[in-house]
Amino acid sequence: MHVIDWIIIVVYLIGLIGLSRYLSRRQFDVEDYYLGGRRLSWWAVGLSTMATQLSAVSFVSAPAFVALKPGGGLIWLGYEFAVPLAVLFLMIVFLPVYHRTRVMSIYEYLEKRFDAGTRTLVSLVFQISRAMATGVTIFAVSIVISATVGIPLWVTILITGVVTLIYDAWGGMRAVIYSDVLQMIILMVGIVLCGLEAYERVGGWDHVVQSLSPERFQTIDWAGHGFGDGRDFGFWPLAIGGFFLYASYYGCDQSQMQRELSVAHVDDGRRSLMFNGFVRFPIVVGYCFMGLFIGAFALRSREFAAMIPSEHVDYMVPLFVVHYLPAGVTGFILMAILAAAMSSLDSALNSLSAATMSDLYQRYINPRASQREYLLWSKIITVMWGVICVGFAFVVGRISGTVIEIINKVGSLFYGPILATFVLGMLTRTTSGRGVKVGLLVGVGVNFVLWAGFPGISWLWWNAIGCLVTLGVGYGLSRLWPSRRPPASTLWARDERTPRDEALDRASGSEDADARPDSREAASGRDWRWRYVALGVYFFLIIFIAHLIGQIK
Repeated sequence: MHVIDWIIIVVYLIGLIGLSRYLSRRQFDVEDYYLGGRRLSWWAVGLSTMATQLSAVSFVSAPAFVALKPGGGLIWLGYEFAVPLAVLFLMIVFLPVYHRTRVMSIYEYLEKRFDAGTRTLVSLVFQISRAMATGVTIFAVSIVISATVGIPLWVTILITGVVTLIYDAWGGMRAVIYSDVLQMIILMVGIVLCGLEAYERVGGWDHVVQSLSPERFQTIDWAGHGFGDGRDFGFWPLAIGGFFLYASYYGCDQSQMQRELSVAHVDDGRRSLMFNGFVRFPIVVGYCFMGLFIGAFALRSREFAAMIPSEHVDYMVPLFVVHYLPAGVTGFILMAILAAAMSSLDSALNSLSAATMSDLYQRYINPRASQREYLLWSKIITVMWGVICVGFAFVVGRISGTVIEIINKVGSLFYGPILATFVLGMLTRTTSGRGVKVGLLVGVGVNFVLWAGFPGISWLWWNAIGCLVTLGVGYGLSRLWPSRRPPASTLWARDERTPRDEALDRASGSEDADARPDSREAASGRDWRWRYVALGVYFFLIIFIAHLIGQIK
C-alpha cells in the first residue's frame, strides 16, 4: 500500500472521532444520548439502518459467495425477496405501538404489555446474542484485512474496535447515525469504483459470461423447499422464512428499531423503513455484480487466482483492492470496508448500552438517579460493551473455525419466537405474561430440536416454525391465564377506548393520552395506503427482476 492510502485511512478515523466530539455537546439526558432527542431526520436514520444491514461481511463475503464459493452465485439475491413485505408489516403494526408507548428500549414495551420478567428475559437474550455476533463480525472482517494488507490481526481488531468505541461512547446515537450516513456513501462509491475497475480488466460482459459457470447466474431456485432436499437457498425458505427473519430483525432487535424511535413522528419512522424496503435490493445487486466481475477476472488471471487461498475465498475483494487498484483508490476502498465494519459495531454498542441502561440499570439497579448520573453511566456501559465485544473478537478465533457458521444460525433460533412475543402483545388483547414466556421457551426449544435432530430442514425455516409455535402455545395458554394489562399497549388501543375515556385523559393531563397518536398521525394512515400497496407490488417486482437477471447469461 502507498503512503497516500494510509493517510486517507488515518484522516478518516480521526475525522470520525472529531465528529463525535462535536455532536456530544448536545447531550443532556439519556434520551439525547440513545435517541438523539427523538429529533433525527428520517433520511439519515434510513441510511444508517441500511449501512448496518449492508455490513463489511456483505461487502467482502457476498461477492466471494457469488463468484467463487461452492454452491454460490446470484442465488444470494433471494435474501432480499422478503424485505419489502417485512418492512410493510412493521410500518403498519410495530411502529405505531412503539411510538405510542414512548419506549427507549423496545423490550420496555414488553413490561408495559406483559410483565417485568418477559422484558428482562428477551432483553438478556438480545444482549448476549448481539454481543457474541458483534465480536464474530469484528474478527471476521479483521482477519480478512489483516491477511490481505499484511498488518497483524490484533492491530486490525484494535483499530476497528477502539476507534468505533471512542466515537460511539462520546457522540451517542447522533454519532452513530451521521457516521453511518458517511460510511454508507463511502461504501456505495467503493462498490462502483471496484466494480468498474474489475469490469474493465476482465474485458467486458462477454468475457464475464465465458469465464463463469452458468450456475453462477442462477438467481431463483423455484423447486427448493428446504425440507430435507439440502437446498437452503430455495425460493420458499428465502421468501417465507426470510419474512419472519427480517420482521424480527428490523422490528424486535434493539440495534435496528432504536433508530426508528429516534425520529420525531411515527411517519418519519415509516419513511425510513420504506426507504430501506426500496433501496436495499439495488445496492445488493450492485455488490453481487461486483463479485461477478472480480471473480471472472480471477478465473482469467493466473496471477490473481494464485493469490486467493482456496480455503479463504473471502480474501478475493481485499486482494483485488490492494493489488490492482491505483494508490488513493486502494485506501478509499479499504476505508469503505472499515467503514462498513464500524457501522455494524457502532449500532451494536449503542443498542447494547441502551438495553442495559433501560432494562437493567434503570429498572433494577438505580431507578431514582438523576439524568446527569444516567448519562454518565450510559457512556460507561457503552465502553463496557465495547471492551466485551472487542475481547470476544480476540477469543473467537481460538475457539473453533466453525464458530462463525454457528453464530450465524444462533440468531434464527431466537428471531421467530421473539417476533411472536411482540406480535402476541400488539395484536391480541388476552395474551398473558405467563403464557407468552412459556410459548417463547417452547418455540426456542423446538428450534433447538430442529438444529440438533433435523439437519435437513433449512435454518431459514426455523424463523417461521419458532414463531408459529410460540404464537400457538403462548395464545393457547393465555386462554387459561388471561392478561389483565391495560389495552393501551396493543395496536387496537384507540378502538378499545371510548370518547369519555379520551376526555378524562385530556382533562387530567394524562401522559398516556399525550403518548397516543394525534389527529395528524391518524389521518396519515389513509395517506400511506398507496405506499403500502407500492411495497407489496415491489415484492413481486424484485422477484421478476431477479428472474430476468438469471436469464441474461
